[in-house]
Amino acid sequence: MKNTTKITILIILILVTILTPGFAEQKERQSNPVAVLKTTMGTIEIELFQHAAPETVANFIGLAEGTKSFIDPKSGSEVKRKYFDGLIFHRVIEDFMIQGGCPLGNGTGNPGYTFKDEINADSLGLNEMKALSPQGEPNQLLGIQGQEQFNSLILAPLFEEMGISTQEELDKRVDEFQARLNEISVKNVFENMGYEYRTGIQSYKPLKGYLAMANSGPNTNGSQFFINLIDTPWLIGKHTVFGKVIKGMNVVEAIGKVSTGTGDRPSKELKIITVTIRN
Repeated sequence: MKNTTKITILIILILVTILTPGFAEQKERQSNPVAVLKTTMGTIEIELFQHAAPETVANFIGLAEGTKSFIDPKSGSEVKRKYFDGLIFHRVIEDFMIQGGCPLGNGTGNPGYTFKDEINADSLGLNEMKALSPQGEPNQLLGIQGQEQFNSLILAPLFEEMGISTQEELDKRVDEFQARLNEISVKNVFENMGYEYRTGIQSYKPLKGYLAMANSGPNTNGSQFFINLIDTPWLIGKHTVFGKVIKGMNVVEAIGKVSTGTGDRPSKELKIITVTIRN
């Protein structure tokens, strides 16, 4: 009888632990791999969020370990080797971020392919953020500058969705149009820009110390990445965040303070000596 009671209590304790909010995520994160970047200014360790961006992390690890093929920009041939070893931090902006992963060292290189973003806009709350303030001003996250952008990104898609093509039709449905306009979310506008969002993953905001993919627009990820020196709320929903510095943030900050020249390129070469993955 006593043994049965002990077993029952044990089962209850296990269930309570498993059902505790955050337990599953914590367990999952404990199994995340760590990227160790040995640089000419010190070592940086980054936890890779494979639970949040599995394809992005797999791409990074494959390139780092030399198991993923890429196109050598110099020979034009498909090769397999440790991609990041020997590359530089080609772009450094104090109080913003440090960027690396370009095989050409000038920000224009890539591995010969691109892949899609891994961002869940809903988990970031973009579906609940209104595109317009009560005064009709665009949300700052949208980065809209001028009437032309406002028209193309907000008004034109709504006109098309509602089937309004003339001033007369708008006049007849102006109240409905205004109501729909007030309901447009930041997520809706980003989708009008071409961003495609996912479900079933937890996304992270690009905060200080977080690792994200650099890109030239929606779904243009390759090999370039950046590490934030500050929180960058204006980048939410536009870049896949796939890791966080867990050791060596002082090295990241030291890199962020180096002198730079044209194109934010460091005056002195800052090299990534090796990237190794620790599971």
